Amino acid sequence: MIRTEQAEILLPAMPRGLHLITAAVEEVLRQWNTGSGVLHVFLKHTSAGICINENYDPSVRHDLERALDLLAPENAPYYTHTLEGPDDMPAHIKAMLSGVSLHIPVTDGRLNLGTWQGIYLCEFRNRGGRRKLVVTYTGK
Repeated sequence: MIRTEQAEILLPAMPRGLHLITAAVEEVLRQWNTGSGVLHVFLKHTSAGICINENYDPSVRHDLERALDLLAPENAPYYTHTLEGPDDMPAHIKAMLSGVSLHIPVTDGRLNLGTWQGIYLCEFRNRGGRRKLVVTYTGK
């Protein structure tokens, strides 16, 4: 029999940057006492993203942030959406590039991530506020 579980996680406000949130997602999964299946993680925002990337060396986060800043710089003269501040339009572009959802395999109740993989909230605003995730498990 296939079962489905769903919950919303309210993350605290975080400064601009890439923040490891694997533990918050794992905690919800543990509470459900799952078997094997798939976990879908959806971020309910348009100026932040989520991704899976290396969780060992912090310099990876720094380099990713710098690369994204080069792809979507603040104060670009071609932006027309400027009412919400110089960090807003670049945040929308970066969210589009990083995405707002993930599918992660679950095996024996645990996220089946690679050795150095972690789930990140990519906060692209200087003061983005609290962020909401919807996590949905489907499986045994």
